[in-house]
Amino acid sequence: MNKLAIETGAGKPAGPRGKKPKGQRLKEFVTDYKRQWEIQSMILPGIIFMIIFCYIPIYGLTIAFKNYTVIDTLATAPWVGLDNFRIILSDKYFWDAVVNTLGISFLKLAIGFVIPIILAIMIYELNSGRFKKMVQTLSYLPHFLSWIVLGGMLITWFSTTGLFNQLLLGLGVISQPQNILLDAGKYWWIATLSDIWKEAGWGTILYLAIMSKIDPTYYEAAKIDGASRLRQIWNITLPNMMPIIALNLILTVSGLLGSNLDQTLVLMNSQNREKAEVINSYVYRMGMSQGDFSYATAVGLGVSIVSVILLLVANKITGKLNDNQSVL
Repeated sequence: MNKLAIETGAGKPAGPRGKKPKGQRLKEFVTDYKRQWEIQSMILPGIIFMIIFCYIPIYGLTIAFKNYTVIDTLATAPWVGLDNFRIILSDKYFWDAVVNTLGISFLKLAIGFVIPIILAIMIYELNSGRFKKMVQTLSYLPHFLSWIVLGGMLITWFSTTGLFNQLLLGLGVISQPQNILLDAGKYWWIATLSDIWKEAGWGTILYLAIMSKIDPTYYEAAKIDGASRLRQIWNITLPNMMPIIALNLILTVSGLLGSNLDQTLVLMNSQNREKAEVINSYVYRMGMSQGDFSYATAVGLGVSIVSVILLLVANKITGKLNDNQSVL
């Protein structure tokens, strides 16, 4: 073996599965950094930001294993081990929040996940460019309004003198007005449909972007073969959208336990609380309103762990369905 091969490591055996030895990879990294240090240094502010605001706060998770109060510090608070997690398992109100969270999230998954796909295909199939832009703008608009604004609109519309009741009275569906937001049995549907109204248009952006990259010759060939519009969508559009659909599905499944806190705080009231209280609002109430920071942190930590497990499971299942290749 010549001297050049020894110095560059060309003669060294590869690691497991063809990977290079760690020493060689480190040397290559240092060499690349020296050669492109101006470009590589541009990422340093982002790394510093993540360390300060994402990694250092992880130390605060130790509160979940302590009896922390506002007069304590993270170091002086007494350790209680898994006591907070034992309390969670016996807390009826927590499990009620879990049921509400899963109920609302599964409704949003079953309905809200499909509607942006259908809406994106409908927009893509429009022939009039001006009308297409108008539809896109109108569908995007609710996303840019906060839940404070949208919640105020919904509270006004669903009041006894609001638009919704006046419409139902005019159609003869109901005989006397009623405030729907005070009906706990209808809250899941209100939360689901209002969230779809706000986010469906915004959810079409990725789908429209991927559809714009589809080769037009596919559709031309399909037309020559006599394929209908629906057949073209089924055999050309949807298969090309599958990678981004799979990715969105994985992210949606991983967030099943993370219902919209802003929406809940705006729409929840004393009458519908039993069906409106979700995990995020429960954590907020226990931590900020009642000052039980240790218990709230324990709940949040448990939810985060379950969310990561759901993410890995969804990614694995999607990989099996997608030619045994994980999306993430």
